[in-house]
Amino acid sequence: MTQTRRLTTAQALIGFLQGQYTQRDGVEQTLFAGCFGIFGHGNVAGIGQALQQMPGFRYYQARNEQAMVHAAIAYAKIKNRLQTFACTTSIGPGATNMITGAATATINRLPVLLLPGDMFARRNVAPVLQQLESAQSQDLSVNDCFKPVSKYWDRINRPDQLLTALPEAMRVLTSPTETGAVTLALPQDVQTEAFDFPAEFFNKRVWHVARNRPDTAALHRAMALIRDCKRPLIVAGGGVLYSDATEALRKFVDQTGIPVGETMAGKGSLRYDHPLCLGGIGATGTLAANRIARDADLVIGIGTRYSDFTTASKTAFQDPDVRFINLNVTEFDAGKHLGLPLVGDARATLEELAVMLTGYHVDDIYRGTAERLHHMWETEVDRIYAIRHAPLPSQGELFGVLNEGSDPGAIMVNAAGSMPGDLHKLWRARHPKNFHMEYGYSCMGYEIAGGLGVKLAAPEREVIVIVGDGSYLMLSSDLATAVQEGVKLIVVLLDNGGYKSIGALSRSLGQDGFGTRFIKPKDGQLVGDSAGAEVVPLGIDFAENARSLGATVIRAVTIDDFAAALRAARATENTTVIYVQTDRLVGVPGYDSWWDVQVAEVSEMSAVQEARQAWERMRAKERLFL
Repeated sequence: MTQTRRLTTAQALIGFLQGQYTQRDGVEQTLFAGCFGIFGHGNVAGIGQALQQMPGFRYYQARNEQAMVHAAIAYAKIKNRLQTFACTTSIGPGATNMITGAATATINRLPVLLLPGDMFARRNVAPVLQQLESAQSQDLSVNDCFKPVSKYWDRINRPDQLLTALPEAMRVLTSPTETGAVTLALPQDVQTEAFDFPAEFFNKRVWHVARNRPDTAALHRAMALIRDCKRPLIVAGGGVLYSDATEALRKFVDQTGIPVGETMAGKGSLRYDHPLCLGGIGATGTLAANRIARDADLVIGIGTRYSDFTTASKTAFQDPDVRFINLNVTEFDAGKHLGLPLVGDARATLEELAVMLTGYHVDDIYRGTAERLHHMWETEVDRIYAIRHAPLPSQGELFGVLNEGSDPGAIMVNAAGSMPGDLHKLWRARHPKNFHMEYGYSCMGYEIAGGLGVKLAAPEREVIVIVGDGSYLMLSSDLATAVQEGVKLIVVLLDNGGYKSIGALSRSLGQDGFGTRFIKPKDGQLVGDSAGAEVVPLGIDFAENARSLGATVIRAVTIDDFAAALRAARATENTTVIYVQTDRLVGVPGYDSWWDVQVAEVSEMSAVQEARQAWERMRAKERLFL
C-alpha cells in the first residue's frame, strides 16, 4: 500500500523543494537556498504558514517584490545556475511587482522560482480583493502577465496538480538550455487545501546537470575553419562563467594564441592581465578588442547571445568574409549570424577542440599585434584612473580607486546607467566573479538587491555595490534587508544629479540632456544641460536616506576622501554606504565603437539634424552576416 502524507498544497510544495538537489562534475548541492517573500492575504495562510511550520527551508523577509527576485537572480549567477531561491508574494500588485524580475531572470538565462498568490480557484466569492475581472473568461488573472517572461508557467488549481507541475518546473530550472523564470500561480484557497500526497514525492531528488558535447562532424568543421583563418578572435560570453570554463579557456588561448574580447556577462573569463585579454568588446568595448574585431576573419563566440552591445549594432566585424563559430548550450544562440553551430557545454567543447588543434597557433605577427593592443589599453586605463578632475571627481577615476582599493577577491555589483559601460571598459577583473553585471535587461534597481543575493551566495567575499542616484531612488529599500540579516555590503552611491547615462545619450542625439536632470522646473518647464547653474537642484539628501534605512554612511567630496572612505568602509562590520557627488558631464570615451539609437528623421532643432546625419553615416556600416 502506498504511503501518503496529508499536507496542504503549500506544505507539500515547501516539502518538495527541500528535497531538490543539483549535481555537476560529481559535486552535489541543494537547489534552493530558501525563500524570499512578502506576505499578504493571498499567501499568508498558505505559503506563509508552510514556511513557519518548516523552518528548515529558510525564509528571508524582503521589502520589495521586484528586489527579492533580483536577489535570487544574483545568487543564481554567483552559483553558476546550480542554486537559486524561491520568491513568494500575495496576489495582485505584489505578484505583478515581480514581473520585471521575471523578465530579468529569463533574459539573462538565470533560474528563479516565482510563487505568486492568485484568485480563488473555487470562484464563488469572486471578485476577490485585487482580482482582475474579465468579461471573456473567469480563468484569467494578473498572473497571466507572467507567461511571456517565464520559461515555464502553470496555475495550480488542485493540490494533486503539484505532482506533475513541480517535476516540470525543476526540469526547466536545472536545464542549461531552458532555464529562466519559472512561475507557479497559487490560488489562495488551494494553498490551504489538504491532500494525501505520496510519501515518495518528498524523497531526495538529484538533478544531474550534463556537459553535453557537440556533433563530432561540426567539431571537425570548426577545427578546419580555425586552421584556415588568419585573424581569429574569441568573444567570451556568460556561458564561459556558467560552465566553469575559465581555466579551459585560458589553456586554449595559451595553446592557440587566439585573443579574447569579453561581453558584459563574460567579463572575467580571462584575467585582465593576460596578454591576450583585450577586455570588453562592442559598443562599450576597449580600443584593443574593437580594433581586433574590426579585422577579424573568424569570430569564435563562446556562450554569447551576440547582443547589439556586443556587436556594436552589427558594425564591429567589418571583414567582408568574416565567418562565425558559435559554441553555445542552446541551438537558438548557436545559430546566430548563420555561424557554424557547436551546440554543447563550453568547458567540454573547449577541451575537445584543444586536442583537435594540437600544433595549431596563430601567426606570431598577429599575436604580437594583439598583445601590443592589450598593453596600449592598460596604459589608457592607467590614464583614466589617474585623472584628478575638479571640482567634482569623474566616474572613471572613482572606479580606479574602487578597483585598486578593494580586496582582490571582492565582487563588484552593478546594473544600469552609464556605469556598466565605463566598468566594462575600465574594471580589471582579477577572478571570474569579480565583475557582476546585470546587463541582459539593464534593469535599474537591481544593484542593492543584487548585492544582497551575491553576499548570501558568497558570504566570505567582500561585496561592493555601485549604484547611481537615479537607480537608488527606484529601489533602495533592501538596504534594510541587508541590515536585518546582518549582511555587510559596501554600497558606493554616486550622485550624478540625474540620469547620467541617458543625459549623455540625449546630448549625442542633439537633445541637450532634456528631462534627465534632477532639478526643479524653470518657468514651468524642465530644461537641458545647457541651462547651467540657473536651475535649482532637488536637494535630496541621499546620505541621510541611506542612514535612515540602517546603514552606516560616509560622505566623500574629493578623490582622496573617497579613498579614505573606502578604507573605512572595509573596516566596518555592517552595511556601509559611501556617498559622493560626481561630474555628470564627464565620461569615459568610446573606442572605435557605436550603438544604434535612431535619431529623429525630421526636426526644427539644428543639433538634432546634425545628429541624424551622423547616424546615417554609421547606419551604413551595419551588416547582415549571410
